[in-house]
Amino acid sequence: MKKNFYSRINWQKELSLIPGYLILTLWVIFTVVLIGWILAASLATTKEIFKGTSLQFPSGLHFENYVKAWNSQNVSIFFSNSLFYAMISTGLLIIVCAPAAYALSRFKFFLNRPIQSSFVAAMGVPMVMIILPLFGIVSQLQLLKQDWTVRALMIFLYVGINIPYTTIFLLTFFSNLSASYEEAAAIDGCAPIKIFWKIMLPLAQPGIITVSIFNFINIWNEYFMSLIFANNDRVKPVAVGLYSMIDSMKYTGDWAGMFAAVIIVFLPTFILYIFLSEKIIAGITAGGVKG
Repeated sequence: MKKNFYSRINWQKELSLIPGYLILTLWVIFTVVLIGWILAASLATTKEIFKGTSLQFPSGLHFENYVKAWNSQNVSIFFSNSLFYAMISTGLLIIVCAPAAYALSRFKFFLNRPIQSSFVAAMGVPMVMIILPLFGIVSQLQLLKQDWTVRALMIFLYVGINIPYTTIFLLTFFSNLSASYEEAAAIDGCAPIKIFWKIMLPLAQPGIITVSIFNFINIWNEYFMSLIFANNDRVKPVAVGLYSMIDSMKYTGDWAGMFAAVIIVFLPTFILYIFLSEKIIAGITAGGVKG
C-alpha cells in the first residue's frame, strides 16, 4: 500500500512547490511569533516589557490589563461602535446587493453590461480621490455636529463604498447557479420575486456568508474614512480609537494596557477566520450546479 501511495506522487511537481512551501512556513512562523509576543506582553507589566522579560512572566499573569483597557481606555466604546457599524452595514449590503446581483445575472436588458462595468470600474477608484469631495458635502450639510448623524453617515458611507465589490461577488455566484431551479419553480406558478427570496437566496447562502465575512472584516479594520468623519471618542471605531490610544502612550506609559487593547480589537476577526474558514472557502469555490 505504501509503495503504491508513493508511486502516485508527482515528485517533480512537489519539488517545484518547495520554495512556496518554505515561504509560507516562514510567514506562518513569523505571524505566530509576533502574535504570541503581543499576547505575552498583554499579560505582563510595562516594566517587564521594557526589560524584555515579558515572555517569562516573572510576576505572574496580569489579566487586569484587559479589565483596565476595556474600562479606562475607551476600548468598550470603540469596540461597540465598530460592532454596530460592521453588523448594520453588512446586513444592509446583503439587502441591497443580493437582489441587484440576481437581477444583473438573470435578466438581460439594455443597461445590464454598462451597470456591471460601472461596478467594476468603481472598485478601482482610490478612496483618497473621493474623500475630500465627500467631506466638503458632509460639512455643508452639517452632518458632523450630532453623534447620531455621524453614526448614520458612517453606515451610509460603509455601505456605499462596499456596494460595487459585494454586487460583483454575488453576481458571479448567482451566475453559477443552475437556471433549472427557477424553471421548475416557474412551472409551478412561482412569481420571480418569490423565486428569488424563497429559492435562489437560500441557494446563494455560501456566497452570502463569505461576502458578509469579508465585508465585516473590511469595515471592522477600516481606518482612513473613520479618521476623517468620526470626530470624537463617542463615535470612533476600533481602528481610529486604537491609534489614539497608541498616541496617548507617550503620556500615560501604559504599554501593557495598550497591548491588551490590541488583543481585544484583534479577537473578533481572528475568531471569524478560525471558526468560519471552511465557510469562506466553500463560498468562494461553490456555486451550485452549473446550468
